[in-house]
This record gives sequence, C-alpha cells and structure tokens, in this order.
Amino acid sequence: MRFKLIIAFIDDGMTNRILDAARKAGATGATVINHARGEGIEKKKTFMGLTLDVQRDVVLFLVEEHKSRSILETINRVGEFDTNPGQGIAIQIDVEDAVGVAHQVREISKDIEDDI
Repeated sequence: MRFKLIIAFIDDGMTNRILDAARKAGATGATVINHARGEGIEKKKTFMGLTLDVQRDVVLFLVEEHKSRSILETINRVGEFDTNPGQGIAIQIDVEDAVGVAHQVREISKDIEDDI
C-alpha cells in the first residue's frame, strides 16, 4: 500500500472543521501541531508597533494514495483556501515508506479494494 502525506497550514479556528471533513473524505487520522506562525504575500499588520500574529495549525494527514486527491480537495473546499486569501494552504507529498500503520492498512484495505 502506498501513502501520501498531506500537510495543511490552516487558521486555528478552522482546524476542527477541516479534521471532520477530511475524516469523512477518507482520512483515518491526523497529527495537529498548534501555534505555528506564517506569513504570505501580505506583510503582517501592526498596531502601535506591535505585530498582530495570526495563529496557525499545521495538520499532517498520512493517507492512502487513492484517496489523497479527494481528501486534499475537501480540505481546500472546507478551508476556503482558493476563495479566501490567507486562509491557508495544503500540499501533498509522496511517502517513501511508513511504519506503525499496520492497523490502518487492515482497516482501509477493504475500502480501497472496493474503490479500485
């Protein structure tokens, strides 16, 4: 079984909505890293010399490759990444190898066989 790693950088207020939507789209779990900071094209706004930081979460999804594009598109839609600048971004990369996922492989093997 082959996997992809989806990495989403999202506004911390959207984390639970994106986690729920990704699970419905086929993700079996995620790792959330809280309190990341990011900066896009627009510089951060300041107020009287103080920078106003927008908190971000980094969410990691290890997903089966046949479901990865659908999950990525779901994250994009729910997070409004393309329609609302600054909401977040998500990328997916190939995973060379993974360990500790045998229980997930057993669970999703049946679903993947039906989809293929």
